Amino acid sequence: MASGQSHTTQLTRYAWLSIAAAVATISLKAGAYLLTGSVGLLSDALESGVNLVAAIIALVALRFAARPADESHHFGHGKVEYLSAGAEGVMIFIAAALIIWQAIGRLQHPQELESLGIGLLITMVATGINLAVGLLLIRVGRQQRSLILEADGRHLMTDVWTSIGVVAAVAVVGLTGWLRLDPIIAIVVAINILITGGRLINRAGRGLLDAALPAAEREAVQTALEPFVSTDVHFHAITTRESGRDQFVSMHVLVPGHWTVQQSHDLIEEIEAAVRAALPHAIVDTHVEPAEDPRSYDDYPAGAALGGPAGIESLDGDI
Repeated sequence: MASGQSHTTQLTRYAWLSIAAAVATISLKAGAYLLTGSVGLLSDALESGVNLVAAIIALVALRFAARPADESHHFGHGKVEYLSAGAEGVMIFIAAALIIWQAIGRLQHPQELESLGIGLLITMVATGINLAVGLLLIRVGRQQRSLILEADGRHLMTDVWTSIGVVAAVAVVGLTGWLRLDPIIAIVVAINILITGGRLINRAGRGLLDAALPAAEREAVQTALEPFVSTDVHFHAITTRESGRDQFVSMHVLVPGHWTVQQSHDLIEEIEAAVRAALPHAIVDTHVEPAEDPRSYDDYPAGAALGGPAGIESLDGDI
């Protein structure tokens, strides 16, 4: 438990860093908007406001996901990470909608921009903060298998691209006097934000629907199991899923019916250890069945098989 608490404490520090970055960038970008009157910079500030809400959601989700399994949640609380990532995707959609709404209004009623030099400088400082923190969160999220931190980092990176597009547009407006370019670029950036939000929501949905592990990790399971396949031992109903950092691997192990419980148990211990060596975060669930019993083959509507009458099948199938 102490190790788990230490890991959670480390991750929540990064969540607090994201909150601090959001507060700083909101202040900077709001000031830039007040100086210039640019709808692009206003939209950029709105995006940072969504970042703050998303960072707070991420902090709460990290704390909740770290709770161990209990009587009400036998598989832990890891799926809250998918809820958090989905919420961030929705937040990105909201930010994009706000940007488009503001931009359409400015297309209809163009407005002169003021104090562009200082406004753009302030925005670039805020963008640098988001870039540094966003890249850090993505890297740590991947290393620690934290979808929450990775999603938060990607959210910050959408803000970076928003800011770059807006700054470029506002700079061109200042040089050319074409006022409608400001809202046009804001709309283009908003569409890019919508794409990123859609990807986050799709990834969250896959987790909530218990999608199988990625192909590379399924192949790692197959590689770990293949040495155990023989005329006496084979597998079916090999299925996988993930819940936040946790990975779940389940399988039926078919052995000769005359084997003793101890003999079967010894084999199962070796199999589970091999899978955990291939996937350190895996929780392995095995079920022993007698290979001679026809009923052993009637209870696995999904999953792949290794060995047995059908030979070796790839785990890239329906798991």
